Amino acid sequence: MAKREWPRRLGFAVKVVGREGLKSNDARKWQSNPHVRVSIDYLHPILDYLDEMDIRMYRISSDFVPYSTHPDMPQFHAQVRECARELAELGRRARDFGIRLSLHPSQYVLLSAQDPAINAKGIADVNAQAELLDAMEQGPEAVVVLHLGGAYGDKSSAVARFVDNFARLSESARRRLVIENDETVYSMADCLRAHEATGVPVVFDHQHHNLNPGGLSVGEAARKALGTWRGIQPKVHFSSPKMDLRTIVRGKKEVAVPPLLSQHADFVNPWEFAWFLRETGPLPYDVMLEAKQKDQALLKLRADLDKLRLW
Repeated sequence: MAKREWPRRLGFAVKVVGREGLKSNDARKWQSNPHVRVSIDYLHPILDYLDEMDIRMYRISSDFVPYSTHPDMPQFHAQVRECARELAELGRRARDFGIRLSLHPSQYVLLSAQDPAINAKGIADVNAQAELLDAMEQGPEAVVVLHLGGAYGDKSSAVARFVDNFARLSESARRRLVIENDETVYSMADCLRAHEATGVPVVFDHQHHNLNPGGLSVGEAARKALGTWRGIQPKVHFSSPKMDLRTIVRGKKEVAVPPLLSQHADFVNPWEFAWFLRETGPLPYDVMLEAKQKDQALLKLRADLDKLRLW
């Protein structure tokens, strides 16, 4: 499909909802000998789908290389090197399509923990994900997004541990790592302090900021985050809160309770998104949507913005 020059690149994470049969990664258990070669075969048709739908941004599964750093399974540790040619070809197709790729390790991947063993595992995981993007020959805008983690009763010490462990990452990982504000512990102001100590760029997460503003307005926090990207096209995360009633079990009865503002909605509120665009003005950046309906939410938002003339 010919590229349309959208005012912003919009992306979604991992799972394709709008077309059946597209798998994001080899999810088999270790007993079945999963391999990144299978994940590569899965991602090729996803790239075709993204190009067909004119979607130019995508987050790869953090499990794309199965068991790549598992300490007790060294048989899985060389997969990226074993598939260097196939990964380079996959990355070439992503570049040809103009698709920006990224990775986002789970909340359990940490560089600020009190336990050195947890931090050592975090370093290995971030290094491995940066190695994957390098093997795919992606440019500097292909990043690995990480949360700062817990405060452990002393946020300053936790940030100091992050700074120390950042220095222990591989050159590739230091080049590709970016951090994101979260909804409870590390506000944008906290992330900016980590940036000042390391130079690591900061991803602005809109929903997290609304829950944990740290004394900054949306526009102020977003502009500060966008200014940390050292000439790389910045990215932000955007989602709308789920406002539907939830059903929980109390005793033996199902009861309806109010929504949690931290939950992501299935789709994105187009007026809320347009307001955010106006707050940030003409600054260039891409947007990773974190809506539950993934690509379907992206396509609907894009259509809504056009229909309502909100771009």
